[in-house]
Amino acid sequence: MNLRNSSLFRYAGAYIFLIALSAFVLFPLVITVSQSFMTNQEVNRWPPKIIPTEPTLEGYHAVLTQQDVRLDMWLRNSLFAAAGYTAAVLVICAPAAYAFARLRFPGNKVLFAFLLVTIMIPGQVTLIPNYLLMRDLSWIDTFNALIFPGAANVFGVFLLRQFFMQVPQELEEAAILDGAGYFGRFWHVILPLSTNALTALGIFVFLGHYNDLFWPIIVTSSLETRTLPVGLSIIQSSYAGQYRPMILAGAVLSTVPILIVYVIFQRRIIQGVTLTGMGGR
Repeated sequence: MNLRNSSLFRYAGAYIFLIALSAFVLFPLVITVSQSFMTNQEVNRWPPKIIPTEPTLEGYHAVLTQQDVRLDMWLRNSLFAAAGYTAAVLVICAPAAYAFARLRFPGNKVLFAFLLVTIMIPGQVTLIPNYLLMRDLSWIDTFNALIFPGAANVFGVFLLRQFFMQVPQELEEAAILDGAGYFGRFWHVILPLSTNALTALGIFVFLGHYNDLFWPIIVTSSLETRTLPVGLSIIQSSYAGQYRPMILAGAVLSTVPILIVYVIFQRRIIQGVTLTGMGGR
C-alpha cells in the first residue's frame, strides 16, 4: 500500500511539474494571441491585460491591407526558401551519411570527427566569407542565397548516419547477392527504411530555416525577396509603439504554417527522433 501511494505521489508530482512547465512555455504565446485582438490603446495600457475587453480584428486587417506590408508574399518566400533548402539538405546529407555509415576508407572516423567539430564554429565566423561568395556569384538578393549556403548540413549528416548504422547489414547483403552496387543498396534498401529519419530531419531543417532571420536580413534587400521573419522585423521597427496589435497579428499569422506542419507530421517527428537516438555508435 505504501509503495502504491509512493508511486501515485510520484506520478502526481511529475504531472504537476509538466503542467507548470507547459504553462510557463505557452504563456507568451497566449499573451501574443490575446493582445492581437485588442485595440492599440488597450495593448499599451498598464497594467497589461490578458483578455481583451472588446475583441477586434483591426490588427489583422491592418497587417493584411497595409501597403508597405506584404505578408502574403513574405510567407510564400519563406515557404519556398525553406522547402528548397530542406530538399537540398536531404539530397546532399543522405548520400554523405550513407558513406560514413557503410563505406570503409582510410580516415573515415577522423574525417567524421572533423565534421562534428565544425558544428561548434559560430555562424558569425563564416558570415563574411559566405557573403563575399554570394556577391561573387551574383546571388545577393536572390533565392539562391537563401537556399544553397549551408545545404551541406553537418547535423543532418550526423543524424542520418546514426540511423543508417542501425539498419541490419543482412538486408544489404541480400541486395549484394542480387547484384546491387553501393548506389543500388542506398536507393532500394536504405532510403525506403529511413522515411521516419528523413522526415524528422526535413521538418527540423524546414522549421529552422523558416524562422531564420540573421542570414536572410543580410543577403536580401528588396521587398520581393524578403522572408517572413525579415518582414516582421521591419514591421516592428517601423510601427513599434504606433500600432502594436498589427505587429502581434503578424506574429500570430507567421506561426500558423509551423503549427500545421507539426500537427501533420507530429508522429513522424517523434518516431524519427526515437529511432535515430537508439544507437549509441
